[in-house]
Amino acid sequence: MIRYAAIGDSYTIGENVEEEERWPNLMVRHLNENGIAIEIVANPSVTGWTTQDLIDKELPIFRESNADFATLLIGVNDWVQKVSEEKFRANMKFIIEEMLKKLPSPKRLVVVTIPDFGATPAGPAFSGGKDISAGLARFNSIIMQECENYDLACVDIFELSQEMKNDPTLVAPDGLHPSAKEYVLWEEVIYPVVASQLDY
Repeated sequence: MIRYAAIGDSYTIGENVEEEERWPNLMVRHLNENGIAIEIVANPSVTGWTTQDLIDKELPIFRESNADFATLLIGVNDWVQKVSEEKFRANMKFIIEEMLKKLPSPKRLVVVTIPDFGATPAGPAFSGGKDISAGLARFNSIIMQECENYDLACVDIFELSQEMKNDPTLVAPDGLHPSAKEYVLWEEVIYPVVASQLDY
């Protein structure tokens, strides 16, 4: 049985959706249906948390979980809270290195890019007067560069998430987070990458 830790923020804990509607839970069900025995042993993700929060509060839980597979989706709150690109990169490198110390190989860590919350009705209220899409694209380029540096699989959901702009059913009732329907779309692109990384 593969022990899976889902590490991140609101997008991994599934703010505004039921537990079984979160994309990590959908993915686990999908993997098990296809003969890959896997269970979630930790999902310490919290809405609003930054990479620093993850380092301080999630990494200890991850280390104790004895996970042999993990996903990482973090960064949106760093941008909202005006964390510099340099600090964000340093934190991402630290997180990746710490997670890889506990995982059996780099193939067992899959990173997901930051979705574009600017595509949601409430998103612009958190822009701080800046271009959300452009800012998140820069953070995502850092994520993708570091994935390349550490030979990690990276699933880019940025463009997919922008469909929330044209379809209200893809947005949760709070007007800011993805709906269960949007998480289904994310899982459809994350699943095949994860399945291939798990050597099945």
